[in-house]
Amino acid sequence: MTGPATPDLSDLRHNPRAKAYGRFGALEVRFGKASRSSPPKRRTVLTVPEIDWIVPVLEEWVDEVRAGFSPGGHPALWATERCGRLGLRRLDEVFAEIRDHAGLPDELELHCLRHTYITHLIEFGYPERFVQQQVGHVYASTTALYTWVSDEYRNRLLEA
Repeated sequence: MTGPATPDLSDLRHNPRAKAYGRFGALEVRFGKASRSSPPKRRTVLTVPEIDWIVPVLEEWVDEVRAGFSPGGHPALWATERCGRLGLRRLDEVFAEIRDHAGLPDELELHCLRHTYITHLIEFGYPERFVQQQVGHVYASTTALYTWVSDEYRNRLLEA
């Protein structure tokens, strides 16, 4: 049996080493992609300083928008106005609407944000092992497939 594909409020964590982020210092991933015939992979994804802009965004979502739906005791972080769980299919649809409205290419999908996150962590200088653990990859070669470093980053490496 697998659990919900999207996180619950209880998956939000304090990180004692990043107190400024409050309850958004980490996210417990309980149902990460499983290896063949294995249970889902669990991991904790830490909020990194370079992407700490997400903290006020999540605060607004949880405290104002989600709360405005009156979800009661529903556990989902991404609850709907009908007190259901926002599923991956609907997230893909919403992302496509935003992408189209912004005039971005159709090839851009929600999963591309994962590639972008990995690339940014590499460009910010995080160790490869840290990045690999953040995204739940067993092999560094998998993480490398997700990395699309910019020409600017490669030039900075050459200059260094």
